[in-house]
Amino acid sequence: MATKSSRVLIAVGGNAIHPTRRPGTVEQQIEFAVKTGNALLPILQSDNQVIITHGNGPVVGKILMRQVLARETVPPMTMDVCVAHSQGGIAYLMMQNLENTLRKAGSQRHVVCLLTQVEVDPDDPAFNNPTKPVGFFYNEEDARDIEKKLGWKMREDAGRGWRYVVPSPTPRHIVDISLIETIANSGAVVIAGGGGGIPVIRNDDGTRHGVEAVIDKDLSSALMANVLGIETLLILTAVEQVYVDFGGENQRALGSINLPELLALHEAGEFADGSMGPKVLAAINFLQGGGKRAVIAHLDDAAAALDGDAGTQVSI
Repeated sequence: MATKSSRVLIAVGGNAIHPTRRPGTVEQQIEFAVKTGNALLPILQSDNQVIITHGNGPVVGKILMRQVLARETVPPMTMDVCVAHSQGGIAYLMMQNLENTLRKAGSQRHVVCLLTQVEVDPDDPAFNNPTKPVGFFYNEEDARDIEKKLGWKMREDAGRGWRYVVPSPTPRHIVDISLIETIANSGAVVIAGGGGGIPVIRNDDGTRHGVEAVIDKDLSSALMANVLGIETLLILTAVEQVYVDFGGENQRALGSINLPELLALHEAGEFADGSMGPKVLAAINFLQGGGKRAVIAHLDDAAAALDGDAGTQVSI
């Protein structure tokens, strides 16, 4: 049984819940959802108040591919709607299989999914320079046609092909976060903030509208945890720990590390933007924002990581 941590936010990475290098059929996604349920069961069976966020990268990529294949006949959906679609589909499978796992263990705890909007600043510099690649790779001819038919901005990606690039603005406000807290206080497990949240802008009159962007899931998770006053952020991914000099001769795993040490490594460029960088930055933001402990670990080690016995443990 995982140690009682009172309140914990668990951020499950997209690559940890979606098959890597596999077609990603519904059956395979269910298989991974079952795996997630088994990994989190000791935490869900405890008295912890649990909020779960999740990535959506592989799934939203497939949603975009469907639009590419149907670009001659079906009008495209905007990115905010694509994120909303991925939130609903992923959370449905996760919610169902977490509850199934709990029922098999004799627990009647409920799991609730909340479609989550996240406000961003319309003046965020990211909107002037879209750099976040999403979806599949295309050759240049197809990329030009996609630009023409769908209006997407395509960019060549390190010699591997062309990809759709969108802005990735900083999350500023989790919409309806009070509802997340109310549901969590009821004892239910809350799934929220999928894919970093549906990106929206709030107008002067209080109304909102979606924007063509994606928000980093880990940064949104850190913000959500800080606003809720949660002391422990558990970031689950497909690797056991954070490494320095990853893939190099001096590769070294980080077991326990404090915030100043991790911040120094981050500022030195030790963690790549496309892999561990956002997770490390989220841990830093969380601790600087009032959190007490951030943990980055493998999904399979979730309970041990919460107990302090696995993963990279970051303290203030």
